[in-house]
Amino acid sequence: MNKQRTPVHGWVILDKPYGMSSTQAVGKLRFLFNAGKAGHGGTLDPLASGLLPVALGEATKTVSHAMDGRKVYRFTAHWGEERTTDDLEGEVTIRSDRHPTQSEIEAVLPRFTGRIMQAPPTFSAIRVAGERAYDLARAGEAVELAERPVLIEALRLVEVPGPDHATFEVTCGKGTYIRSLARDMGRALGTAAHVSSLRRVAVGPFTEDHMISLENLEELSHKARGGDAIKGVLLPIETVLDGIPALAIGEEQARRLKLGQSVLLRGANAPIAGDAVLVMSGGKPLGIGTVSQGSLKPKRLFNL
Repeated sequence: MNKQRTPVHGWVILDKPYGMSSTQAVGKLRFLFNAGKAGHGGTLDPLASGLLPVALGEATKTVSHAMDGRKVYRFTAHWGEERTTDDLEGEVTIRSDRHPTQSEIEAVLPRFTGRIMQAPPTFSAIRVAGERAYDLARAGEAVELAERPVLIEALRLVEVPGPDHATFEVTCGKGTYIRSLARDMGRALGTAAHVSSLRRVAVGPFTEDHMISLENLEELSHKARGGDAIKGVLLPIETVLDGIPALAIGEEQARRLKLGQSVLLRGANAPIAGDAVLVMSGGKPLGIGTVSQGSLKPKRLFNL
């Protein structure tokens, strides 16, 4: 007999443990919350830890807004070895005895700040002729991925714990690969490099302050019958929509919107145009709409 799913909607900001894939983490949270739908707002590799936004229920309709948000990572580059995967998992392909000094590292950082061109790692989920690049690479095929523009808003050296390691913090946009960044920095410094540790600490509006560990979630799930304790960690669906304008409408307008009909907006507070607005009604989120020529149209409505 299948266990009946619970209507649960919102965001859980998981501190994903090292060694667990993002898909496994989402599956675990879906089980703990007994949720019908779940998805994540940006993949973290198994060898990375930290902030993984997990959307439950109707929050899955806002996942794209989390994935488009800026991200902050702390990572350690290991000088002297380049690897097939650009992290600890791969085989060593290049070795170098050169260890850059702190001043040399700091001097090269401006080259990797701003809008730069970056080639993704060979072992990545990017599709090549319909196949995932990492599947082709594991099968022994030569994979060359074209460079693409990425935005790195800030890159700073945090510490140099030893001659063969340096720790950084980076704020970047969608599509940036930290493994590629470490690899390319190593090459620019005349050595080889890979990522030896990686932790994400922010995604869009979500920060370390929002994170909760898997252990704490498991403990909460056993505390109260019916899951009331664990539901207390949920953040509202609209949390990830802080960056788009909000528009409050009346009950009759909300009814029309739910039927898929457009709503004519009046008044000085009505936005002139917008590809995405958060529609509120009665203090609750109704969904995401678009505004054009004074008319509000439904885009993604929440079934709450």
